[in-house]
Formats: sequence, C-alpha cells, structure tokens
Amino acid sequence: MAKKGRDEEKLNYTSELRTLKERGPQRLYFLWGPEDYLREQFLTQLKKTVLPEGEDGFSYKRIDGPGLDARELQQAVDAMPFMTESTFIELRDVDVNKLSDPDACAKILEDIPDYCTVAFVQNAQFEPDGRLKGMLTDWIVRRFAAAGKGIELAAAQRLIFISGDLMSRLIPEIEKIAAYAKGEKVTQADVEAVANHIPEAVVFEMTELIAQKKTNSALAVLSELLADKNNEPIMMLAVLGRQMRQLWAARLAADKGLGTKYVMEVCALKYDYIAAKLINAAKGFTMPQLVRAVELCAETDYRMKSSGTDERELLKEAVLRIAAGECHAEN
Repeated sequence: MAKKGRDEEKLNYTSELRTLKERGPQRLYFLWGPEDYLREQFLTQLKKTVLPEGEDGFSYKRIDGPGLDARELQQAVDAMPFMTESTFIELRDVDVNKLSDPDACAKILEDIPDYCTVAFVQNAQFEPDGRLKGMLTDWIVRRFAAAGKGIELAAAQRLIFISGDLMSRLIPEIEKIAAYAKGEKVTQADVEAVANHIPEAVVFEMTELIAQKKTNSALAVLSELLADKNNEPIMMLAVLGRQMRQLWAARLAADKGLGTKYVMEVCALKYDYIAAKLINAAKGFTMPQLVRAVELCAETDYRMKSSGTDERELLKEAVLRIAAGECHAEN
C-alpha cells in the first residue's frame, strides 16, 4: 500500500477499499506512511475481509520486528487454515531495510499460498531507502522469471510508473503481461499494451501532452478518465493539483540546476527516473504558467466544494485554462 497523507494525495483510500471489496484480499500488502488512522483503518478492513469470523490462534499470526526470522515466517506462511478459509500474517514494524536474510524472506514472499495474506505494517516514522526501492524492481524481475519471462529494466520501471508500486496490484498485472508477451523478454511495448494505468499515471500523461502543446490529445485523455465512473472529478483534481505542484518544483530545479535529487526530495519521489520525467515535462511550461496552474487547481477545488456547479465541467475548465497557458500575474 502506497504512502499516505502527503499520502492521501497519492493513494485514494476509498478507492483502495472498493478494490478490496470487489477483488478480495491479495496475498501481499505493504502498509506504511505517517497517517496512522488511514493505515490502521485499512488494516482493520483487510483483516475483516480475510478473517470474517475474527482472529484466532490458528488463522491469525502476528510477528513483531524489527527482526524477522525467515524460518518463523516460513512456518507462519505454511500453516494451513483451521476452521476458516484463510490465514492472515501481520508483520508489525519489521525493518525491511535491514533483513538479516533478505533473499530467504523474498523467496518465501514470492510463493505465498492462495489461502494466506501477509501484511507488512510500518510505523509513522518508517521511510524506505534505496534498497527497498531496488527490492521492488528485483521482485518484479523474479516474478516474471517464475512465469518464464525476462524483462527489460526500462519495462520494469514503466510498469511501476503506470500501475503503481503496490505488490498486490502488480501481481495480476505481471501475470497478464507475461501471458501477452510473445518474446522471451518483456518490453515497454508489452507493458503499455496490457498493464492497467492508475489515474496518477494517466494524469501525468495528460500533463505531458499539455507541455507538448497537444491540447486535443490531452483533452481526449481527460475524457477517458471521466468516462470511468470510479474516477471522481474531485479526486482527479487532487491528482492534477499534486502533479502541477511537482512540475513547479521540477521547473525550479531545472532553472537552478538542482537536478533530480532535489526533485525527489521535494516531491517525495522514490524513483529517479520519475523525477527525470518531471523535469523534462516541466520544460514545456513557463514558471508563471505553473504558478497559475497551481492556483487554478486550488480555486477549482474551492468551487467544487462550494458552488454546486457540475464537478466534471469545472475540471474540464481547469484543464483547458492550464492548456491555454494562463499565467500568474506578476506583481
């Protein structure tokens, strides 16, 4: 589960609960971020979904960190359900950045039985380091290898970008892509063809098109987003606002020669290639345009919550005004 609070802009809590209800529990979750309430609420709903009869000594196992013994984890994962259909393992405050035997733990987590759900639950102070980020890419490579496919690094990065970094969401995407790919190695084209695009990735695509002055194409992307009833306009506006703030920071970095590291820190990004994409897209806007775009998103948010005007029309208006290059008035 992606980070929240600053988080909440990145991951829609209501949407995740709806996905949980519609698709059922997946085998692996990673819950982290400073918003304790949202994290624990999702964990509670996840437990209720996996264990509708409640927790007991057979179906529920909690392992507290910071250490994680691979043998104990293996025993917990292998334990068959008793008087229930599923088992739930809660790994609380395990320091995944400092596992004593990360390869053994990773191997166990790659092969979680269908009846078992494992959830890593981190405290509010947890921050993933570069090793965890690399672990996700390595994990994707191993999942494709298990399906008999290799994958290019650029394709793995593209998959994370367009489908998100939730392992529970990536597993079905990997299965689809592996079944679709004709060659021995999965390419970016394969990923683009069948992977599900999360709204954040689609909004990024839309802003890239605006930066390239391809307004009609950008509006076509917006229409596709709004055609999906699961994409509420106010949520899409929040994603757009976050995107414009990140582009403003990226443009500042480009103007000051600060580079991708600065953008990653300011925008709380985990991957340098996403920061590089932001910097490239930001060059298609002037600084006054980006400042005004941020203002427009804030103004539109207020109008959505107070005016009673159709939210879809307000979102379309905001996108059109950003695409038109409306500028912040200089004092």
